[in-house]
Amino acid sequence: MALWGGRFTQLPNQYFKKFNNSLHIDCRLVEEDILGSIAWSKSLMMTNVLTLIEQKKIEDALIVLLKEVRNNSNKILSSDVEDIHTWVELELVKKIGSLGKKLHTGRSRNDQVSTDLKLWCKSQINILLDGIYKLKKSLLFLAEETQNVIMPGYTHLQRAQPITFAYWCLAYIEMFKRDTSRLKDAFTRIDISPLGSGALSGTSWNIDREKLAYNLGFSSATNNSLDSVSDRDYVVELISVASISMLHLSRFSEDLIFFNSGEANFISLSDDVTSGSSLMPQKKNPDALELIRGKTGRVYGSLISILVLLKGLPLAYNKDMQEDKEGLFDALDTWNNCLHMSILVLKGIKINKFVCREAAKKGYSNATELADYLVRKSIPFRDAHRIVGKIVLEAIERNISLQEIDILTFKKHCPVISSDVYDVLDLCSIINKKNSKGGVSKEQVSCVISALKHK
Repeated sequence: MALWGGRFTQLPNQYFKKFNNSLHIDCRLVEEDILGSIAWSKSLMMTNVLTLIEQKKIEDALIVLLKEVRNNSNKILSSDVEDIHTWVELELVKKIGSLGKKLHTGRSRNDQVSTDLKLWCKSQINILLDGIYKLKKSLLFLAEETQNVIMPGYTHLQRAQPITFAYWCLAYIEMFKRDTSRLKDAFTRIDISPLGSGALSGTSWNIDREKLAYNLGFSSATNNSLDSVSDRDYVVELISVASISMLHLSRFSEDLIFFNSGEANFISLSDDVTSGSSLMPQKKNPDALELIRGKTGRVYGSLISILVLLKGLPLAYNKDMQEDKEGLFDALDTWNNCLHMSILVLKGIKINKFVCREAAKKGYSNATELADYLVRKSIPFRDAHRIVGKIVLEAIERNISLQEIDILTFKKHCPVISSDVYDVLDLCSIINKKNSKGGVSKEQVSCVISALKHK
């Protein structure tokens, strides 16, 4: 049975009925639909559509239904009704008879679905914020443990300047802090109730929409009903935030995949987030991280899909908008799963400290500091840059680090170089000189860690 049909003279084609139905997708909104219906029944009571006794009977029946679906959500999918709104209403009618048919007075599925979806999004934001918080906490713990682990920083995937592993961790914490900020910002725009907007032009019933919004946990009610039922900006925005955060998770994964490779060998991943090869017995593959990297494209696909879906739609509701949920659900599920998998990866990670430090040495990551040393000896930076380049070239040819070059060789390239150069080339010394705000020095890193721990 559908919620419409009076003006039709024949039943819908069964293939169209299956094509049109969305229950298998929007069944996920059942709790939100029931809670929205309870709030709506109270508004109908305030306008004398329902008596106090009738409203209480409807509310009690809906609470029973809510408990039933929480205990057994599979009962929904055994139905062949059109959508979750239809299912809830028909189940209500089964429980209390024709009184249940009064509930939809003044309400359209257009404002109903947007209300349900916004309520669901709000709950998901809180879940996602918790996931990001736990990931930041895991990174912070690793940062605290690795403040003395020196490794090369990279540009163009070439060893560039020495950093610490802790500093690398803190860089990703900054990214995930921005994701937290974006989610909280999105929440403020989602937290406005469309319920009471009707099909597109409001309702002729004297509904106190601000009180209704408050009863549902929204901060306020929307200002324009035509916009309210047409708006899916919040879906676009949430998937956009998910896409940016997945970008961060993908870069995080790519870094760790590289660090874990035989060529770098900076870290070892735990057995419980890796897999082997069906052919090569020696393999230990970083599958968890590769899947995070791969699933990023899936979330991007959901973003493009909703943007293309909405770009040509006239106001107000169009059936195209039924396609807004599957991509949203999948994107946020994927994001949440990847956050928790990243936490699991960090939990079992082991840092190969000696390998990290040797890579920083052999990568000539202290070459810039040598150039700055020459500048302090009154050599123009561009000339210093050229001189150091030649010194590095000789070191490469001899397969030694800059610290291993003898003083006579240094003087051959530049007479002003003296034995104090070895202190300058020391990796710890280089790192601790970067003591400006945001720098890699132990003092700066320690301050940031301390501040994050007390937030």
